[in-house]
Amino acid sequence: MRTLIDAALSRSRTTLLLLVLILVTGTVAYITIPKESEPDIAIPIIYVSMSHEGISPEDAERLLVRPMEQELQNVEGVKEMRSTASEGNASVLLEFDAGFDSDQAMDDVRESVDLAKNELPQETDDPVINEVNVALFPVLVVTLSGDINERTLITFARRLRDDIEALPNVLEVDIAGDREEALEAIIDPNVLDSYGINFGEMINFVLNNNRLIAA
Repeated sequence: MRTLIDAALSRSRTTLLLLVLILVTGTVAYITIPKESEPDIAIPIIYVSMSHEGISPEDAERLLVRPMEQELQNVEGVKEMRSTASEGNASVLLEFDAGFDSDQAMDDVRESVDLAKNELPQETDDPVINEVNVALFPVLVVTLSGDINERTLITFARRLRDDIEALPNVLEVDIAGDREEALEAIIDPNVLDSYGINFGEMINFVLNNNRLIAA
């Protein structure tokens, strides 16, 4: 070590030149290296959701979860598997080891889910495979509030949605808290009888006039 220090001191110009070269190289590398404020981070989680209307949690575990777990346990790289069964629904969550190949994992999961479909009840909807990806999450949330009525606030939100969707690189804008308007009609049976109209004809008349038809 002492010899190295003595050699550096005896060749001061060479040492300074190497120091400047290292600083310049590091500065250029720092400027040119790709940097993202919102990097696409691969989260090692994939979950499979299944729905079967009217099924109990016990039957969902027996008829949905167990066949799906039996096929998914053959997927390589799975660190942990967790399942949930509830009324009408069931899901299986797969956690992979860090550094996993997301594309290969999705292919393996799809193949296993296709095999498990044959063991599920015929009334069960097709399983849905979901990948946890932060790049798919909303990157901008705008909150509107004020001392105004709900109808006016929703009107402003819809106008803002249209303006934001008109911006380039904006794929879609969703409004949370927008309730659909409903119209309640109270039918007087005596009035229907006076016009000679039965209740079924009244319902069909309302349904036929509640349609959007292209011009």
